[in-house]
Amino acid sequence: MFGRKKTINDELASTVSTDPARPGAKNRPTPKRREQEALNKRPLIVTDRKAAGAQDKAARREAMAKQRAGMMTGDEKYLPARDKGSRRRFIRDTVDARWNIGEFMLPVMLIVLLLSFVRTNWALLLVFVLVYGLILVAIGDALLMWRRTRRKVEDKFGGAEKGDAWYAIMRAFQMRRTRMPKPQVARGQHPA
Repeated sequence: MFGRKKTINDELASTVSTDPARPGAKNRPTPKRREQEALNKRPLIVTDRKAAGAQDKAARREAMAKQRAGMMTGDEKYLPARDKGSRRRFIRDTVDARWNIGEFMLPVMLIVLLLSFVRTNWALLLVFVLVYGLILVAIGDALLMWRRTRRKVEDKFGGAEKGDAWYAIMRAFQMRRTRMPKPQVARGQHPA
């Protein structure tokens, strides 16, 4: 009534340009605002919650797998804030390069637990000596390790920061296989 109706041929003719393609130019008509907004529209509340939950779960699982793989390789982008930085990497490598007595505490404590079921005097005395002796030796070893590491950190970075000692000692008390991020150096391969 108010205008002519467009046919399919008219729409095709309007989308195909008669001008030759120019390098560096857009070479297509600008889309209508209404069409662009229609492409971006999504419902606020998803109608299929089960599918949306499954999709969200898969996305989270993929992100966690990527983050875990980054932590395994020591990729700086995926590390938590406490492990980031060249100072913390240096401390990690220094601790991982040596044998620490504290990392043997868990296996020894399992043996001590088994010995504590034996109700004889020699077993109880052995349990007492193993537990307290190992704790004292491990603490002494960790403190000596930190003294040496602190000197290296001061030489390389110009002074130790507040949480560096605790970071190094806690890493020394973890079993090597369970440390996160995974050790990047072999034993005896001290960082320069």
